[in-house]
Amino acid sequence: MIEVQHLVKHFTKIIKEKGVRGSLKSLIAPQKELVRAVDDVSFHVAEGEILGFIGPNGAGKSTVIKMLTGILTPTSGWCRINGYIPQKERKRYVREIGVVFGQRTQLWWDLPLTETYTVLKEIYDIPTAEYNRRLEFLDQVLELSPFMSSPVRTLSLGQRMRADIAASMLHNPRVLFLDEPTIGLDIVVKDSIRKAIKEINKTEKTTIILTTHDLSDIEQLCKRIILIDKGKLVYDGDLDHIRTTFGKIREITFMLEEADHIHQIPFPPHTDLDIQQEGSKVRVRFNTGVCPLPQMLSMVLQSVRVTDIAVQDIDIEEILRRVYQRQVEL
Repeated sequence: MIEVQHLVKHFTKIIKEKGVRGSLKSLIAPQKELVRAVDDVSFHVAEGEILGFIGPNGAGKSTVIKMLTGILTPTSGWCRINGYIPQKERKRYVREIGVVFGQRTQLWWDLPLTETYTVLKEIYDIPTAEYNRRLEFLDQVLELSPFMSSPVRTLSLGQRMRADIAASMLHNPRVLFLDEPTIGLDIVVKDSIRKAIKEINKTEKTTIILTTHDLSDIEQLCKRIILIDKGKLVYDGDLDHIRTTFGKIREITFMLEEADHIHQIPFPPHTDLDIQQEGSKVRVRFNTGVCPLPQMLSMVLQSVRVTDIAVQDIDIEEILRRVYQRQVEL
C-alpha cells in the first residue's frame, strides 16, 4: 500500500549575522547552511494498518508527511502510495488520500457544514447516491447531525475536528493522514475521535498514518510505531516490543516519616537512577537489570521508615523520552 525507499530531503538555510551589516551581507553574499531534514528513511505500511508516526519537535515527521502527500518533492529517494508516485501523478493521487492537519482546517469558515460538504462533493465529483451513503456513515461514526447546519466559525474545536475528519473521508480515500487530530481537545472529545478512527479503519479498511504527541492516541490506536529523530528512522516495530525490551525500568514511590532521612538510603551506583523528592514524597526510577526490585525495596525499607510505598512499571511516554535523549538505544 505505502512504500518509502531511502527518502531524503534537504533545505538550504541562510545564516544571518546580527545588525544592519549582517542583513546587507546576507543579501549580497549570503552564508548558506544545508539542513538535512529527512535522512535516508525507508518503511512500508500494509493496507488497513494504523501506523503511529512519532518523534520530538523538529524530528522531520511533518516533512515526511508532506512528501507522502505530494506537497514536497524529495531531494532523493521515492515513495509510492497505492501505486501512485505523489509528485508525478498528483491529480489522480489526491483522490486516493485524505489529509487532516490538527491546526489547520479545510472547511469554509462562513459556510454551514452541509454547504461545505456539497462543495467538496462537486470538487471530487462524487455521485449523489454515493455521497448520501458516505455522509450517512460519517454522521453515524462522528455524530455530525447536531451541528450540520451551523457555520464552521461557530463550531467548537472538537466539533470542527470531527467535521474535518468527515470532510477528508467524503470521497472514500484509501489512505488517511492524520496530523495531531486530538490536539487541544478535552478527554471526552479525544475518546470520541479515537473511537471514530477505529471504526473508520475497521469498517472501511482505510490505511491510516497518525502523527501525534499524545501517546494515549498511539497506545489506543496503533500496534506498530515508527520513531523518527533528527531526520533518521530510529525505530520501526511493535509498541509491545518496546515495552518488553525496556520493561526493566521500574519506579517506586514512597513516603518518608522524616524527609531528611533520604540520605540514609545506600543507593547502589550504576543503576540508571533517577531520584526526585518533594517533601516526604520520594520517587526512584531505576534499572532492575542492575538492581533487582526486591533488593531495592529491601534497601529502602531497612534504611528508613516509610508510611506508604508503591511500585509501577515505566510508561511508554517515559521510554520514548529516554530514547529522544539517547539514554537508551532501540
